[in-house]
Amino acid sequence: MISPLLSHLLIPYIIAMFFAMTMGGSGTAPAFSAAYGANVIKKSLIPGLFGIMVFLGAIIAGKQTAITVGKELLDPAFMTFPIVTIILFSVAISLLIANLAGIPQSTSQSTVLSVTAVAIYFDKFVSDKLFMEVIPAWFILPVISFILSFLLGKYIYRPMRKRGYTLARAQNQNMKPVWNGLIVIMSLYVAFSIGTNNVANAAGPIASMTANELKISINENFILIMLLSTLIVAPSFGIGSSIFGHKILKNTGKEIVLFGKFEAAIIAFVSASLLLLASVTKGIPTSLVQLNVAAILGIGVAKLGAKHIFKKTEVRKFFLMWLIAPIIAFSLTLLLIYLADKFEYL
Repeated sequence: MISPLLSHLLIPYIIAMFFAMTMGGSGTAPAFSAAYGANVIKKSLIPGLFGIMVFLGAIIAGKQTAITVGKELLDPAFMTFPIVTIILFSVAISLLIANLAGIPQSTSQSTVLSVTAVAIYFDKFVSDKLFMEVIPAWFILPVISFILSFLLGKYIYRPMRKRGYTLARAQNQNMKPVWNGLIVIMSLYVAFSIGTNNVANAAGPIASMTANELKISINENFILIMLLSTLIVAPSFGIGSSIFGHKILKNTGKEIVLFGKFEAAIIAFVSASLLLLASVTKGIPTSLVQLNVAAILGIGVAKLGAKHIFKKTEVRKFFLMWLIAPIIAFSLTLLLIYLADKFEYL
C-alpha cells in the first residue's frame, strides 16, 4: 500500500513529469534544429540523445537555477502541494498550446510568471531578483545572441564561404565529416545547457514542496531533494521530445532559413554558451528558445538580409506565441489560486 504522504506527493510529481514532457518538446528545437536543418542527424536519434544530455546538464550544473526558481522568487514556505500543483499545471498547459501550434516556447518565462502570480496573490512579491537580474537577462541575452551570430556570419562565415571552406565541393569533401561531427557535438552541447536551466523549472518547485511536505529544513536539504527531483523529472524531457519534437524541429530547422553545417555550428555554440553562462553564474531561468531563434535570425540576416528574414511567417508566429504563452501561465495560475483559496484547498 502507498502511504498517505506518498500518494499526496504523487499528483504534483506526475504533473511535473507532464510538464517536463512539454519542455522536452519545446526544447528539442533549440538543441537539434540546426543539425536537423543541416541534414546531419536522423530524426529517430534525436529524442534519445536529447534526453541523455539534458539529464547530465541538470545533474552536473543545474543547482543554481533550481535554487532561483524554488526559493528566490517566492518564499519556499508557500511551495505547498496545491500551489506547486497549480504552478506546474498552468505552465504545462501554456506550453502544450505552444507545442500543438508547433512554436518553440520559453519554459522559463512561463514558469517565472506563474510563480510571480502566486507571490502577487499572497502579497509576497519580491521584485529585486526578478527586475534586477531575471527580466533584464530576457531582453539582453537574445540581443547579444543575434549580434554575435550576425558578426560571426558576416565576418567569419561569409569570407570562409567565398573561399570554399564551408562548402561540400569536390576538392573539399574531406571536410564533410569534420563539419558533421562538429554540428552534432554542438547540438549535444545545447541539450546539456538546457539541462542546466530548464529542468529547474520543474525540479525547483518540486524540491521546495517535498521539503515542506516532509517537514524538513529546506535550506539544509534542498540540494539533495532537488537532485532526487531531477532524477524523476529529467528523463521525461526525452519522452516529450519524441512526442512533440518533430513539428517544432521542422518549423525552426527547415522553414526559417536553410542552414549549412558551419552556420549550424555557430547557432548552436552561441545560444548554448549564453544559456550556460546565465545558469552557472547567476542561476537565471532564461529562454534558450529565444536565444536560439535570435542566433538563427542573426545568421539569416548576415546571409540573406534583414528584409527577407523578418518577413517570414514563422518569425511573426514565434513573437506572438512568446507573448501569449507566459500570459496564459500567469492568468491561469491567478485564477486557479483564487479558486483554491475560495474553496479552502490551500
